[in-house]
Amino acid sequence: MNDMLIGLAFVFVIEGLIYALFPGAARKMAAQMQNIPESSLRVAGVVALAMGVGGVWLLRG
Repeated sequence: MNDMLIGLAFVFVIEGLIYALFPGAARKMAAQMQNIPESSLRVAGVVALAMGVGGVWLLRG
């Protein structure tokens, strides 16, 4: 459980860095996401999920 909370904290750190360092780019990216089809966003989400699970599996054994 502790590892999961640390991972969640890192997500907030990375997200905060993006908004703090590149607010204009973050705003543009959010606006462009409305033009991407839902199926493409879903596929990208599944790929990111698989990469995350794979990364945790490789690192934690």
